[in-house]
Amino acid sequence: MIRGAVAIFTRDFKKFLSNPFVVVMTLMMPIMYLVIFGNAFGGTISHIPVAVVQEGPPYNDTPLFTSATYALNHIPQTDYPKLLDVTIYSDEITAKHALDKGLVSAVIVFPSEASSDHTIRLYVDSSDSIIPALVESALNSVLAKLAANNPVAINNIYGDIKYIQFFGVGVIMMAIFTSTMFGGGIALIKDREAGIHEGYLVTPVQRTSIIAGIISSGTIRAFIAGFTIFIIDILLTGIVIQSFADFLLVMLVILIACVGVTSLVVSFASRFSAQQEYASTVAFLNLILFMTSGAFYPVIGMPGWLRWITVINPEYYGVDALRGIILRGQGLDVIGMDLVALLIFSGAMFILGIVTYRRTLE
Repeated sequence: MIRGAVAIFTRDFKKFLSNPFVVVMTLMMPIMYLVIFGNAFGGTISHIPVAVVQEGPPYNDTPLFTSATYALNHIPQTDYPKLLDVTIYSDEITAKHALDKGLVSAVIVFPSEASSDHTIRLYVDSSDSIIPALVESALNSVLAKLAANNPVAINNIYGDIKYIQFFGVGVIMMAIFTSTMFGGGIALIKDREAGIHEGYLVTPVQRTSIIAGIISSGTIRAFIAGFTIFIIDILLTGIVIQSFADFLLVMLVILIACVGVTSLVVSFASRFSAQQEYASTVAFLNLILFMTSGAFYPVIGMPGWLRWITVINPEYYGVDALRGIILRGQGLDVIGMDLVALLIFSGAMFILGIVTYRRTLE
């Protein structure tokens, strides 16, 4: 019995060592978890864009407005850049418009000398899970240092949004990636291992049609997964879609993301002949993309080198677009750039998927 166990152990261990790619990826995954998790979460948030304005017609700046604005713009953080980037706006309407468009994270309205009360109004983007509390804390700290007794009225412009709602939007993108990468990609490799894809060569169907069909099928599977998680989010977290137009816009974002991810999977799966190699690579890629998408933690809190990954990360644009529609009720005028980025990614991946998979058929 011992001799047989040793023989099986030796065989399996040699199989593991015979594939250096899997060995390397097995060692790289824990390292990447350390690097990505350690830098993507819990980092010190800095340079939060904040608008300040004095209420009412253009009166002369009050001492409180002048002193508080300077103090807010010079809040130090030990070993880190300053906390807030303060911009003075000429009127309250323009400042609130910038908040609606996502140009700033908060608007602080200071009372004028002619004000009937001396309340400071703080408008925050409540769709963010962390930044509003930081801005509120910074404002209260500055007022305390200035010995100002003005009350602060906080206005959550998108209502009281819980963290599960904030995170739930990101799970939609995760469902799209995981269902396609681990489902569709492994299925393609299984077909190749079974010798099925060679049979395509003798069919009367054109190669481009075969590839387009594969991508279309994967897109539908990914769309079903994303749509299902979207409905579950609504039921479990209490998310309210404000209009049917917003619902259709969510469907459009999910569909575009599905096309791009499925095409990416096809191009990846075309390069691997073994499921182990493919699964380890895809897990590595999925980790980097999802952790830098802003689904868990604001991108503004990540170090500069990690933020560069978000620039080329399609999940970031998908999460940002879905969060804008679902939590903020924003339209194409705000999420337009996210859609453009997703379209560019999907178009590039579709072409790449066709080119790479055609080579496996030739």
